[in-house]
Amino acid sequence: MVNSPLTPPPFGRADANPVEWLVWDGLTPYETSLAFMEARAAAIAAGEASECVLLLEHPPLYTAGTSANPADLVNPQFPVIETGRGGQYTYHGPGQRVAYVMLDLKARKPDVRAFVEALEAWVMEALAAFNLRGFTDPARVGVWVKRPDKGEGYEDKIAAIGIRLRKWVSFHGISLNVEPDLAHFGGIVPCGIKEQRYGVTSLVDLGLPVGMHETDLALKAAFTKVFG
Repeated sequence: MVNSPLTPPPFGRADANPVEWLVWDGLTPYETSLAFMEARAAAIAAGEASECVLLLEHPPLYTAGTSANPADLVNPQFPVIETGRGGQYTYHGPGQRVAYVMLDLKARKPDVRAFVEALEAWVMEALAAFNLRGFTDPARVGVWVKRPDKGEGYEDKIAAIGIRLRKWVSFHGISLNVEPDLAHFGGIVPCGIKEQRYGVTSLVDLGLPVGMHETDLALKAAFTKVFG
């Protein structure tokens, strides 16, 4: 998906206002990132700050989205935090690149479903940089990869998506599994999907020796193609 200078990105904005990129090193407490997102989203809505993408890692924890089913919290090994994003239970932890996306959808396209699809396209474009084909399924939010090595019909989730909008400014975003401890997902039913043929994977689990820096470069390049 390459855009010519005359073709705007699918979810771009009419003006050329830049998006600020921030990378927080170390493990960021969830509450710290949430406070930042809420403050930045409010400032964007008020016209007092630029759009922002925040890249970070969290210490091990589970978050519960607005559709979380308590029955899916099967063996919580880490703190569980309720959050206002959409979706169900998910895991965050070291080795997972979390990208919190604070964009003004009024300046782009005020369409929630189209925004989720744009986030999915962003992840798939980034995965393509590592010659990995991701795909989506209307019944299962997120980005998946085929796992024929596990058996016919097996698919693993490599990136989760959960967003919230306030005054048409987004926050929360995506989490891409680079090299997390996949056993940590066992404390929950990830995103409420119980079928055995649907699992969780990561770039390293798929045999791709990719680090966080390479992942960030791929995400930034892919972001430009989708969001400008």
